[in-house]
Amino acid sequence: MSAGAAGFDVAVVGSGIVGLGAALAAHRRGQRVVVIERGSEPSGASVRNFGHLCFTPQAGLAREFALASRELWLGLARDAGVWLRESGTLVAARRDDEFAVLRDLAASRGEEVQLLTAAEADERMPLAPGTAVGGAFLPRDLQANPRQAVAALAAHLERGGVEFRRRTAVGAVRPGRVETSRGPIDVGRVVVAVNHDIDLLYPEVAERHGIVRCALDMMRVSAELRMPLTAPLLTGWSLVRYGAFSATPAAAALRERLHAERPDLAALDLNQMYTRLPDGTLIVGDTHSRGETVTPFQAEFAFESLVAEARSLFGIDELRVVERWQGVYASAPDDFLIEEVEPGVHLASATTGIGMTTGLGLADHVVAGFTGEHPALTTTLQKGAS
Repeated sequence: MSAGAAGFDVAVVGSGIVGLGAALAAHRRGQRVVVIERGSEPSGASVRNFGHLCFTPQAGLAREFALASRELWLGLARDAGVWLRESGTLVAARRDDEFAVLRDLAASRGEEVQLLTAAEADERMPLAPGTAVGGAFLPRDLQANPRQAVAALAAHLERGGVEFRRRTAVGAVRPGRVETSRGPIDVGRVVVAVNHDIDLLYPEVAERHGIVRCALDMMRVSAELRMPLTAPLLTGWSLVRYGAFSATPAAAALRERLHAERPDLAALDLNQMYTRLPDGTLIVGDTHSRGETVTPFQAEFAFESLVAEARSLFGIDELRVVERWQGVYASAPDDFLIEEVEPGVHLASATTGIGMTTGLGLADHVVAGFTGEHPALTTTLQKGAS
């Protein structure tokens, strides 16, 4: 299909990381692109996350999109002024069953997983002394600042000639046309990348794929640690979430132990992890609850638990909460929604909490598919926990 009368080859609905990734992919392939965003700026999952680009912990199709995303992120750091640290990831193992998961993954991933002794973990992580029985370092992982990264990418695209129509709501999408609150836009192709709000435009698709909303409790804190946190930090609770960890032989026993010992944290569906922002504050999180609609009312118990676990892990008494917020992202049995719902209308979403890690690769795959390229993926869609 040729470009519409408005002169656009591709319209992208949504300017989160998947939408911006689609705009980037289409623009790099010489397409004339317009991005339609209902807000004045992105305010969803793409700016409410840890900024942890966790490539090694992914499995299946998520891993392939993650590795493609890694190269794109490195390019954006060079070309678009995106703040990026080649930080790797630190993983603290506080019990032998946690170290067993790391050992299993190291056996299959080689140099991507560098095991640490208890002494090495104590030297590299600002934990309370004696907390870790060991750990790991994942050197291929990266860290971004999500609030800066999304804005920098959008500005880079605008400088390159991509048009943005903000404060513009989309009411309907049809082959060759997007109906908006500012009038119709005629285009060749449409990429709908609206994450959990897919049910507002395509409720039957959301129902068929089991897509609901997942709400997170997160916070940013100021704390004096015994040494700087030099990389995103994962804990045992992280090892039963991410696909590569949870698929190891040792993961089932770890999950059973964690849930038996701390049913209160299991009920929060905790992923206890931390990242340090450029200003030295820490992002602390996170909890998970799911539903077609998620309550905006956040229980203080969740935040109290996050604070208590941080104090215990780092061996600190003083911790000042700077910000609290609720993240929301799409959650489904499958990791991704990739569907051409009508001719020339493509739906793209990360339906787990790994959009920043995989979104650029996902978007590039979708755009490559309709611009005549056929990237060879070695796996099919994988199911996994969000």
